[in-house]
Amino acid sequence: MNRFKKYYPNVFIAECDESHDKGEIIELTNTYGKTSKHEVFNLIANKNGKFYYSIVRIEDKSRAQRKAERYRQSEANHELLSSANSHKASQMLADVPMGQPVIVGSSKEAGHRALLKRSDTAMRKSIEQHEKAKEMGEKASYWEEKATEITLAMPESLAHFTDELEKAKEYHQGLKSGKYEKEHSYTVSYANKRVKELDKKVQVATILWG
Repeated sequence: MNRFKKYYPNVFIAECDESHDKGEIIELTNTYGKTSKHEVFNLIANKNGKFYYSIVRIEDKSRAQRKAERYRQSEANHELLSSANSHKASQMLADVPMGQPVIVGSSKEAGHRALLKRSDTAMRKSIEQHEKAKEMGEKASYWEEKATEITLAMPESLAHFTDELEKAKEYHQGLKSGKYEKEHSYTVSYANKRVKELDKKVQVATILWG
C-alpha cells in the first residue's frame, strides 16, 4: 500500500512498499482510507524497505480551488435566500398603505400587528442571509487567493523560490551597501532572515523537484 508521509510543513511525499518510475501514476491512501492518484516525481529516499517519492496529485482542480468554488456557491445561495425573504417581507405589506398606523381597537388591529410581525421576521431573515453571504464571499476570496499561491508541494516552486531568493539576496545586500533605505533598526535583520528562509525552501524544492 502507498501512503502519505509528511516531509516538510504542508508537504507530503509518498511512502511506498515497491519501487516506482518517474512519471508513473500511483494511488495513495490517506489515514481515512480514501485513495487519490498521483504522479511520481523524484525518489527522495530508500530506507527500511520503503521507497519515498515526491508526488504531484492528478486532479483538475486544487483543494483551494474546490473550497473557493464551494464558498462562492454558498454565497450565491445565501444571497438568493436573502432576496427571497426581502421580497416576501415587501409583498406582505403590499396592500397596506405606506405609513398607515395600527388602528388600536379596530377589528383589523390583531391582523395588522401579526402582518407587521411576519414582515419584520422575513426582513430580519433577509439581513441574516445577506450577512452570511458576505461571510461566505470573504472565505471564497481567501481560498481564491490561496489557489494562486505557489507552495513547496508544486514542481514550479523550485523556479519560483529560486527567483525569490535572488531578489531577497539583492535587497539584503542593497540594505547593507546603502542602496536601499532602512525602514527601522531591524530592517537588515529581517531581510537576512528572509534570505535564510528562502534558501531553506530552495534546498527543499531542489530535493523534491530538482
